[in-house]
Amino acid sequence: MEAKEILVEERVPLKSRIWVSVADASCAMLNTFVVSVGLTYYFTSFRGMNAELAATVWLLFGIWNAINDPLFGYISDRTQNKLGRRIPYIRYGAPIIGLAFILSWLIIGGPNASQTLMFIQMTLLLFIFDALYTAIATSIYVMPFEMAVSNKARSSIFIWKIIFSVFPLAVPLVLWGFIKPEPGSDPQTFILIMTGFGIIMAALVFFSTFFYWEKHYQQEEKQLPFLKSIKECFTNRSFIVFEVISFTIIYVQTSLMLGLNYYLSEFSISPIAVYGSLGVGIVGGIFLFVNVREKWGVKKSTIFMSAVFSIGCFMILGLGRELIPTMIGAFCFGIGFAGGMYLIPMMNGDVVDMDEHRTGLRREGMYAGVNSLITKPAISLANSGFLWFLSAYGYNFAASSGSQSARAETGILMGWVLVPGILLAVSFASLFFYPLAGKKWDEIKKKLSQIHIEKEKNLMVAKGIRFEE
Repeated sequence: MEAKEILVEERVPLKSRIWVSVADASCAMLNTFVVSVGLTYYFTSFRGMNAELAATVWLLFGIWNAINDPLFGYISDRTQNKLGRRIPYIRYGAPIIGLAFILSWLIIGGPNASQTLMFIQMTLLLFIFDALYTAIATSIYVMPFEMAVSNKARSSIFIWKIIFSVFPLAVPLVLWGFIKPEPGSDPQTFILIMTGFGIIMAALVFFSTFFYWEKHYQQEEKQLPFLKSIKECFTNRSFIVFEVISFTIIYVQTSLMLGLNYYLSEFSISPIAVYGSLGVGIVGGIFLFVNVREKWGVKKSTIFMSAVFSIGCFMILGLGRELIPTMIGAFCFGIGFAGGMYLIPMMNGDVVDMDEHRTGLRREGMYAGVNSLITKPAISLANSGFLWFLSAYGYNFAASSGSQSARAETGILMGWVLVPGILLAVSFASLFFYPLAGKKWDEIKKKLSQIHIEKEKNLMVAKGIRFEE
């Protein structure tokens, strides 16, 4: 008897949406401590590593990312496992990244370790941590595209990811303010807290993988050779425009998270007022973009987000010594953070959908890898650029909090928001050239949704699974 297709609205179970968001937030918190909030300070201000040497580590790190990210994306797209293409990396990589996180804070060589030994430790552990982070975070990042195809269903996942994304924004910043070791202090309590934190986050990532699943038809598809696969990414015009805003968001988030700690340590601005404004902006941004995405579309929403984010940066650059302008700027940051976390993945999904429309293949992993090839250097540039501004303006890395000169304070403001503001303004202009919007694109999306239904149905039939008659 012929199988009869039953068309239902695509839906992702609530537990799957929550647990993939928990995994994303947990992995992001580990990464935020290492690449944004803590590692640079820990090695330079606390352990006494030369700032120029630390900047060199970050530049070498950028080169490393140019190698490992696209390679992993290529491998993950070709992975064939009963769990899927992504979940094995998340599940089995979680305990190892927890260990790498813990080792990053151990004082190898003691308090009088040489510059060479600190350089080796920071470089080696940063490289190991990032290789694991690439495997896990990239897999989590593309999971919504493996779990659903419609923007409506994906949006239901991203809403939960945004809700949980408050934790990687707030927890590292707030926790660091309480446990940050001052130069010359005893770091044992700090190390114990970071050890416990690493264990808990790794456990959450590991256990999350038992609550969400992939659409297995995609791993049955034959993938393109490595070099051709990379080339195809860059022949997708929407991907080129997307990379401008993607690079910018990574740079901005890294720079703002890193600089906020230094800013609050030196300026007489209430942390509660700044965090409160940032939080209100994030919550307001979530409600705004979730409610206007259908009406405005991803493109217009992202253009608006870039403009508000850029205005916030320039407001703090000029008036960051005053409370009210800083609160307004932090509110704009919140809207920008919310938009970056909600809209950028949506845009990335559309870019991958366009690639499937052109090539007939689902290549989320390859796109995530090539995206990281371009955006991961933003992390290195944000860290090294911020250190450069501090050094150029006479920042004293060995001084206690609140004792920097007025010139050094200016360096903090410049390093914190100048480059992010410029990059966001450039992104605002480039987004007008983004092609995936309008009725023609909506029709392509509908066609892809039907293709996916057919692919899943054919795979089920091939495996002896019958549809309801």
